[in-house]
Amino acid sequence: MSSETNTEITINVKDVSKGFGPHKAVRNLSFAVKKGEIVGFLGPNGAGKTTTMRLLTSYYTPDSGQILINGTDNTENDLETRRSIGYLPENNPLYEDLLVSEYLDFVADLRGLRGSDRKSNLDQTISETGLSDVYYRPISELSKGYHQRVGLAGAILHKPAILILDEPTEGLDPNQRLSMRDLIRSLGKDRTVLVTTHVMQEVENTCERVLVINKGELVADSPVDDILQLTPGLRRIYVEIEGAEIESGLSELGSVESVERLDPINNRKRYRVNLSGSSDPRPEIFKIATQKGWVLWELHEERMRLEDVFHTLTVANQENN
Repeated sequence: MSSETNTEITINVKDVSKGFGPHKAVRNLSFAVKKGEIVGFLGPNGAGKTTTMRLLTSYYTPDSGQILINGTDNTENDLETRRSIGYLPENNPLYEDLLVSEYLDFVADLRGLRGSDRKSNLDQTISETGLSDVYYRPISELSKGYHQRVGLAGAILHKPAILILDEPTEGLDPNQRLSMRDLIRSLGKDRTVLVTTHVMQEVENTCERVLVINKGELVADSPVDDILQLTPGLRRIYVEIEGAEIESGLSELGSVESVERLDPINNRKRYRVNLSGSSDPRPEIFKIATQKGWVLWELHEERMRLEDVFHTLTVANQENN
């Protein structure tokens, strides 16, 4: 059972540190990613994201620790591990004077693809990335969305098990973002995908798990749906109500940390109830409202954004240090 689980792990980072002079860019970093996972990798500027990417792709060598790519140490056998990785950098450098077909032929040459494998890989890549309509057009004439698709095609042409995408939706319009999300989800069905982005909505809509790095250290590793449990103080209930002694009544509930009074609407009082635990007080609020004769107009949990959690895990932690 354990050996089968281990074979599913495509990226395994074990206690990795990397410094530049006195500055420690990455400190004792550990995480593992399995085949078929789409993972968001987040952190503020200077947190160590770029260094980690370069460590994974063997551009940098760890000062200590170990990185296994498909079970192979990427320091001892970097040529083999590089073949397992497709990388789309943030700036996505392309040869603008080439046709899309010429560029992909060039990438195929660099990857050493020959014969039937070359044709098969090209056909599959063009199909997966939706480039058939622009295959014979100059790259310089393509939209930003198609630029990203061409870069992505180059990254997956050799059929890597791991795909690392650095800001894949940067500069795209809303429709192009939606299209790129769908493409990433499709590519992630049989690959490991690691996505770095500053757009939290992209992680919420595309990834199933999130890693957060701050000051070179991993501060969060959680499924996207469970990330709020790492910062329980961020859970809130919105209440719109009529009645007497409401604020004191809400404050007495066991899972309530504090009650904020908001501006009223007509004669209706409004409150934001900050929760300290994982339990949901809404049934109890409804029960108390019935007992006290309150008129309850609205009662719902405010969905916190990943951006709020990110701020708490990074900026707030910096202020506390």
